[in-house]
Amino acid sequence: MSEPTFLDILQPWDGVGVLVRRDHPTGTWIFVAIHDDTLGPATGGLRMKVYDRPEEGLRDALRLSEGMTFKWAAMDFPFGGGKTVLAIPRPLEDEERRGLMLRFGALLNSLGGRYGTGADLGTTTRDMQTIAEVSEYVIGVHGRSKGPMDPSPFTALGVFAGIRAAVEHRFGSADLSGRSVLVQGVGAVGAPLTGYLAEAGARVLVSDADTEAAGRVAHACSGAVIAPEHVYSTECDVYAPCAVGATLNIRTIPELRCSIVAGAANNQLESPEDAGRLQEQGILYAPDYVINGGGAMAFTLIYQGLDPISAVEERVSAIGTQLKSMFEESDRTGSSPLDAARSQAERILRRGPRDPDVSSFGDIRGRFSR
Repeated sequence: MSEPTFLDILQPWDGVGVLVRRDHPTGTWIFVAIHDDTLGPATGGLRMKVYDRPEEGLRDALRLSEGMTFKWAAMDFPFGGGKTVLAIPRPLEDEERRGLMLRFGALLNSLGGRYGTGADLGTTTRDMQTIAEVSEYVIGVHGRSKGPMDPSPFTALGVFAGIRAAVEHRFGSADLSGRSVLVQGVGAVGAPLTGYLAEAGARVLVSDADTEAAGRVAHACSGAVIAPEHVYSTECDVYAPCAVGATLNIRTIPELRCSIVAGAANNQLESPEDAGRLQEQGILYAPDYVINGGGAMAFTLIYQGLDPISAVEERVSAIGTQLKSMFEESDRTGSSPLDAARSQAERILRRGPRDPDVSSFGDIRGRFSR
């Protein structure tokens, strides 16, 4: 059976459009996917990764942009769903990497404010600063001269709040003392999440493809390391996927020995049907685009002028309250938490934007600037 082509992957997609460009100096395929702009200009992170085939990068861009549509709608923020994937042929460093970022910034400008981006898997704050040398459509760089530049700690805080809400819903108390939480992936989000969990008294289990990183983080939080091949079969109260997506599917779900899935990774489900499979197995699922929205939420609030940072953290922690509402709707309707989350987001999308005068990322940036 032949591998799917670009057209095969695009055919079932219902988004606004995709911009595709090949960066000839580096051999990188650039995919800018705009899924929806109902609530405002499309906004989403810039992911950079080596893929076996560029078609896999396109597939990621489409899935992730749709996830951003529902993430922004769930928060009722004035953005639409978008995502960029840089499918690089090999790791890029120094001037080669910088050149790619500058050329991507020029491409970003060609969209005229219909799309804005920020750091994501494989890109850094420094990359965003490079892009910002030539483009104003970068979240986390323009609009202020001081303050946090990395959204990851806020994402971790939101996931922590979501885990507490899920534990309360499942076990009757948000107290994490003695509860076991397996964090898969201890990068920019997973590592600070283990700190929150340990401080709350949880028994932290750590797994990462980088065994040295797993060991360091486990030592810092007095946790234990779980080999990657044993993640799904390890008994725990909470499985927190914080690395790549699509870890939950028809093959892995039957192996799970957890009561809750609540983590930071995007697109954790390989297919929407996997939400039903989790429910059938008695596992409570915290929809990824809700629980991992803390970074996006925080940077938006900071640009809107919310101060001090403690006030931003309080708003991010309210992700737990939002999830509690979704779990309760799921119980009332008999639907999965994913269906409940989507239903709430779709109500926001049907209502439309709160401010119809905002039509481009530039408009929003102007309102954020101090």
